[in-house]
Amino acid sequence: MSTALDLRPAAAIGNAETAPAVDIVIPVYNEQASLEASVRRLRTYLATSFPLSARITIVDNASTDATYVIAQDLTRELSDVRLIRLPEKGRGRALRRAWSASDAAVLAYMDVDLSTDLKALLPLVAPLLSGHSDISIGTRLAGNARVLRGPKRELISRSYNTILHSVLATRFSDAQCGFKAIRADVAKRLLPLVDDEAWFFDTELLVLAEREGLRIHEVPVDWTDDPDSRVDIVPTVIADLKGVVRLVLRGRSAGQVIRFAGIGVASTLAYVALYAALRTTMAAQLANALALLVTAIANTSANRRLTFDIRGKTDAVRHQLQGLGIFAVALVVTSGSIAVLHVVTASPTRSTELVVLVIANLSATVLRFVGLRRVFRSMP
Repeated sequence: MSTALDLRPAAAIGNAETAPAVDIVIPVYNEQASLEASVRRLRTYLATSFPLSARITIVDNASTDATYVIAQDLTRELSDVRLIRLPEKGRGRALRRAWSASDAAVLAYMDVDLSTDLKALLPLVAPLLSGHSDISIGTRLAGNARVLRGPKRELISRSYNTILHSVLATRFSDAQCGFKAIRADVAKRLLPLVDDEAWFFDTELLVLAEREGLRIHEVPVDWTDDPDSRVDIVPTVIADLKGVVRLVLRGRSAGQVIRFAGIGVASTLAYVALYAALRTTMAAQLANALALLVTAIANTSANRRLTFDIRGKTDAVRHQLQGLGIFAVALVVTSGSIAVLHVVTASPTRSTELVVLVIANLSATVLRFVGLRRVFRSMP
């Protein structure tokens, strides 16, 4: 349902009795050094350059420094700034609490470091207020985005979004840019479905939105990395990958995973038997290639029919040819494992070869599943 844009003078941001068009949430944890300056900078921008009524909501996630005291002082001085304090950490927990309690038409959030250029705020929220879109996200990965950050964070970000595109078949480009907005009615619909309370909250919200057929608008942003980020990268990455697995099992693709796993077990057993038979008359690399080729053709046919429910002869040849491309990847993995084994051990036993090849095949299984999903254009 479309909502008319609220174009009241920017001074209306100071009216605490009127529901604002936009509620901008800033989750914080131990941000005493930057909180006051960032809030004042954001408020100045809203008062001078933003044509919609707005409120700033600070959510303190169990800070142990002076963050909460500083936030209290800001709310006493500024009527358009409010404060929520939570006893536990978690960005998702902060957004869930603030968005659930807000009376604004559009609910947004941004990181306290204001890494995203504030000029992108109006393009972010306008499609939501007009009814054009349901969720709006800033993206650092669009071609016309301008981003200043180190190569390590750039690689992690692009790798993470590639995983989402491959495993969950997502279409949005940047899951974790700290600059997003959602219509209040959409938030009411989606928030009960989101389980995560931490950094994966954003990703889960967007994946569920796509599965619900909601419209996600993307805004290329100018973004500058914060060298004082509180994000602990390794635990965050591990938690995010666990979240991806949970969403795979939760979605319609759960049945695909189970059927694919069953076919994979059968294919592996057939591969082992065929390799053992061929190995008696030929070299390891050739036996591996032939055994893998035969089982790959059978694997593609079985997954086409049973996992992805594609029947008939239409595109069958094309699917097999594309399946051979996936076979090539598996061949590289298994052949490489044999080569390494023979470097480490000059004359390995046949049983050792089989163990190494089975492990290599299992490693290639995830790549095969991702590849076959792309071949059969299956959605989660």
